Amino acid sequence: MSIAASNPGPLVGRDAEIELLTSLLDGIQDGGGAFVLYGEPGIGKSRLLAAAAAGARERGFTVLSAAGVQSEAHLAFAGLHQLVRPLRFRAADLPAAQRAALDAAFGLGQEPAPERFQIAMAVLDLLGEVATDAPLLVLAEDAQWLDRPTTEVLAFVARRLQSDPIVLLAVVREGYPSPLVDAGLPQRRLGGLGPAEAMALLDMSARQLSPVIRDRLLTEAAGNPLALIELPIAAARQEPITLGSLPLTQRLEQAFAARVSDLPEATQLLLLVAAHSDDGRLSDIVDAAGLVAGSTLGLDLFEPAAEAGIVDLDLHSVRFRHPLIRSAVRQSASVLQRRRVHEALAEVLRAEPDRRVWHSAALISGTHEQIANELEEAAGRARRRGAVAVALTAWQRAAELSPPAQRAPRLLAAAELAFELGQRDLVMPLLREVEQLDPDPVQRARTTWIEEAVQTRPLGDAPRATSLIAAAEQAGQAGDRDLQLNLAWLVASRAWLVDPAPTARRVLIEAADRLGDPESADPRILAIQAYADPFGNARAILRRLRAAAADVHPDTDAARYLGPAAVAVGAFDIAATFLGEAVEGLRTQGRLGHLPRVLTLQGHMAAQVTDWGVAIPAAEEARRLATELREPQWVAAADTVDSIIAGIRGDQDAAERAAARAERIAVPTGANITVAFAQFGRIFAALGAGRGSDAYEAAERLLDPASPAHHPIIACWLIGDLAEAALHTGRINEARARVKQVEAESGDIPGTCIAVGLLHARALLAEDPGEAAGRFDEALGTDLTSWPLQRGRLLLAYGQWLRRQRRIAESRAPLRDARDAFDAMGCAAWGDQARRELRASGESSRRRDLAPRDQLTAQELQIAQLAAQGLSNRDIAQRLYLSHRTIGTHLYRIFPKLGITSRGELSSALPARAARPER
Repeated sequence: MSIAASNPGPLVGRDAEIELLTSLLDGIQDGGGAFVLYGEPGIGKSRLLAAAAAGARERGFTVLSAAGVQSEAHLAFAGLHQLVRPLRFRAADLPAAQRAALDAAFGLGQEPAPERFQIAMAVLDLLGEVATDAPLLVLAEDAQWLDRPTTEVLAFVARRLQSDPIVLLAVVREGYPSPLVDAGLPQRRLGGLGPAEAMALLDMSARQLSPVIRDRLLTEAAGNPLALIELPIAAARQEPITLGSLPLTQRLEQAFAARVSDLPEATQLLLLVAAHSDDGRLSDIVDAAGLVAGSTLGLDLFEPAAEAGIVDLDLHSVRFRHPLIRSAVRQSASVLQRRRVHEALAEVLRAEPDRRVWHSAALISGTHEQIANELEEAAGRARRRGAVAVALTAWQRAAELSPPAQRAPRLLAAAELAFELGQRDLVMPLLREVEQLDPDPVQRARTTWIEEAVQTRPLGDAPRATSLIAAAEQAGQAGDRDLQLNLAWLVASRAWLVDPAPTARRVLIEAADRLGDPESADPRILAIQAYADPFGNARAILRRLRAAAADVHPDTDAARYLGPAAVAVGAFDIAATFLGEAVEGLRTQGRLGHLPRVLTLQGHMAAQVTDWGVAIPAAEEARRLATELREPQWVAAADTVDSIIAGIRGDQDAAERAAARAERIAVPTGANITVAFAQFGRIFAALGAGRGSDAYEAAERLLDPASPAHHPIIACWLIGDLAEAALHTGRINEARARVKQVEAESGDIPGTCIAVGLLHARALLAEDPGEAAGRFDEALGTDLTSWPLQRGRLLLAYGQWLRRQRRIAESRAPLRDARDAFDAMGCAAWGDQARRELRASGESSRRRDLAPRDQLTAQELQIAQLAAQGLSNRDIAQRLYLSHRTIGTHLYRIFPKLGITSRGELSSALPARAARPER
């Protein structure tokens, strides 16, 4: 049954939207979803929402709703409180951590500030619990005026409803920003009614119009349903509405204001207070209106407004029938009247500081330090509740009302939060204001740190590096060691992004050395020194990393720095340990903003050692989160992981497509590190397919200063690959020169990828059979347990060399071992090479069968592995920030792909390495 069945009049001309919303509700057993409607005021968004709510109730849905009010936009989670207030008793069913996150969001507990994603996950699970009783419809009306923390939560939830019996509908006024509009959800713009529908609605609203007036109203209304209802009323009252000379929204506001002006003065005052109140509580509104009037006013004075269709009343609250009525009432008052209303509301709300302070700060200018202090306190409370956007607004307003001496630190606090929220267009104007206030050294360093974080620029030459390092060291000399290390880490990260000029790197190395011993407790120092001079500091850094790895569960933040430090010096096995710990810690803490970067690093390390059970899901999760967080640089980084995986596994087309996707994002932004990693997949694919020339050219790009892939540090990681490509393209002398260059620059430090690559290169490029035999013995005698791909390729190269030396019988054993290793790793192209070599030696072997695991998508593989470890659907959902029903849906698809029927069979269906238990 269509949702329009009980709403025929108000939904004229909305057949397509009615059908769409009806299908969402009727298809709930197949999964939920979300939809955003947007359009100009009065276009019919709210009526469609009301029709959807009525239709949902007829179908047995539970309906929850929240409506945005412009004056509530600065109250943390005000909209979310509206939405879940009827469900608070169900919060007892949630895990303790989620209950605590919700309590913190609503200011009820004393727990540390939750991450916003923890709050969002708690709401998703709460809604999921309610939906076990009956399907759920969640409505967000006038979402452009819901507080930003609420809309961020709703956007998070909306993207995760595919498997839950939950529908989320949001309506947004056109031209207003909202996270719901930017969330990638299905959307539809509501335009004006067609001529026939407009005439039908006008005739329903006003039957006795002259043809001239009727035509004029149709023209002025332009298909807007609210205008087709309200403008005839204004025309009948012969109100002096200036038709045609103002935008339609203002004409409607004029019409509403004229109707309000006919009401008693006391009623108009009550409406003016209600229009400025951030809560519809009648008691607050009546008390504040009494303060303005200087006498006691009664609730009965609202009755004329209700009878005139201006407001809806219940026992405790008042609500305007349409947002344009509220704005009309506000606009009809003078600034002095409105300021007096705010003062009265501030007086009434003394017991509620978060509401009171915004009324105190309204419509004032100049210096008001007491109010600025109250706003600063409100910002702190909002931050503790996880409402970063509200805290940002409070800091900004506090800065506006501050004396010059207090303005800079408040502007900097606002700029930091704007950066955290991704509002980069807001950050730079705030920093420019700080620069005009004669900031002290610490404030100047903080300004530099924020600006550098916002503007991802290469380190460049020595003067720029010197300037940045000087700012960091000035902060340290002024006592802010934390800021010094954060800024130094940012500078070091820039040197990893794009290789700087040699003079700039020397400045960075000297500054990193001044920070102290890498054996110190602060892992940032180790990471800075690793990024500054990965070759010169490698031995000391590896000692510290190995010592730290003995700690079974390092601190999440420590792991977040130790992992990249291990990557920088090429200790992939150690990096994998720390990055795994960092990923799990960040997930547990809800710090999803850091995850895309750490996941891509984890994916790179895992791919290089063919740990597909980690690499494939890491790339997928990094891409999903980076897309959701609108961070294209990490989407590109995830693509490079995909390219490496495809290249190693022999899928040349997939490797090229992923590399090209990464380059489309990274090349215009100057992210050399990403472009360099994009070459890895191409190199592996080309080597597997026997295209040595293509592999050599791709590797050389990393050594070419004119190439966007230029990155001489990680180019050293490829020395074994370059040597293999050179061997098959007649460039042996060139490759030998590269080997000497790498040996001189990086040394030969055991346990690093460069050391393994050099073993491979020396064996392939040996000048005579005697040397080659010794080099192969040396390489294959090294413990390569942590480097299975490199060991397999060495075995293949050794078998090929033996066959070329006419030692046919001897060649078969290493070739068989190589074939079996490649089959176990799923490296099809190299496995085929080993088979061809075996055939040439007179031995045949059957083709590798496709493993059942290879049929799983990246997310399915990740879920299957976690389930194999014994985690429940809810546990997995908490880790991956998905709904537990989504996990169940995936497992339902996974079982037949693996040829199993129960959870208990997962461990045996997955390779031991993929299903391994966590540390």
